[in-house]
Amino acid sequence: MVGRDGVRKVTSQDVARRAGVSRAAVSLVLNGRGSGNIAPEKQELIRAAARELGYVPNAAAVNLRVQRTRTIGLVTDTIATTAFGGAVVAGAMERAGQDGYLTMVVDTEDDPDAEARAFEALQHRQVDGLMFAAQSLREHPVDHLVGATPAVLANCVDPGGHHGAWFPDEVAGGRLATRAVLERGHRDIACLTGAAQTMATGLRARGFELELADAGVTGCGTHPCGWEIRDGHRVATALLSRPDRPTALVCANDRVAIGAVLAATALGLSVPQDVSVVGYDDDENAAPAMVPALTTVGLPHREMGEQAMGALLAQLAGEPHQPAQVAIPGPLIQRDSVAAPPARVRPGR
Repeated sequence: MVGRDGVRKVTSQDVARRAGVSRAAVSLVLNGRGSGNIAPEKQELIRAAARELGYVPNAAAVNLRVQRTRTIGLVTDTIATTAFGGAVVAGAMERAGQDGYLTMVVDTEDDPDAEARAFEALQHRQVDGLMFAAQSLREHPVDHLVGATPAVLANCVDPGGHHGAWFPDEVAGGRLATRAVLERGHRDIACLTGAAQTMATGLRARGFELELADAGVTGCGTHPCGWEIRDGHRVATALLSRPDRPTALVCANDRVAIGAVLAATALGLSVPQDVSVVGYDDDENAAPAMVPALTTVGLPHREMGEQAMGALLAQLAGEPHQPAQVAIPGPLIQRDSVAAPPARVRPGR
């Protein structure tokens, strides 16, 4: 056989001649079926001959025999075209590559019609499995899109529980963010929540409330906010203008935290000497670059991609399958925006 570059390619027949065995024996050994069929010493001869000759199996032929394409279709809403959250895709692709799978990524720009077309096109290309990854945590039914093809979800939840899903433990994250200021002695703590319609908002706020309750602290409550810098600036300005202003703000995300820091500065307050601020998400383009650098809770993007893909590959390998719903905790990244509360803290709170 001659390749496109004009160089003759090594065949299994060449390996058989070098090892002094039949071509069938070469096929059995190099396809992992030599045990019990071919003597161990003959198996080693065949492998040595293949190495010496530089034999590379024809992947297309192997896939045809096992009726697999060794490809995974990965559909996203906006992750693949935005910097934030791209680690989900990177983790999934790396994990697939470890098992010799190629990942075909399609970003739909959050268009439901484009999403349906993407799933259909990938299945027409005979992918072995499918994965959907979302930019923001939400429920996302996919039964009608994936059919009988094995599928998993990342950063979203299957409301029917039919498909495995890997997503951030937002309640644990809310607790972690709150604990960061509790452990420094704060008791007058306010939570600036995200947009009401977003799933993560309620979960993070729930974590905040649970952590305060466990510590026996009343705090300054939760305050509806939003996700943007202007939202954080508006709500933080109102809170920090009060005579009984909070000494710490736990924010829905890093953008809200940036708005809170700007509001404090405009009011002549210093972060963290007068007020501590905690963000969420660990936005790499903002949190470490802030002055002061922002203490925040990271999202386990890469872990979600890796674990979801690993479970899909295990399913394709025939391992027992249960559609797990796995909440993955993220880390607290401690930087410079949290300190002990100022001396004016009132007793008994």
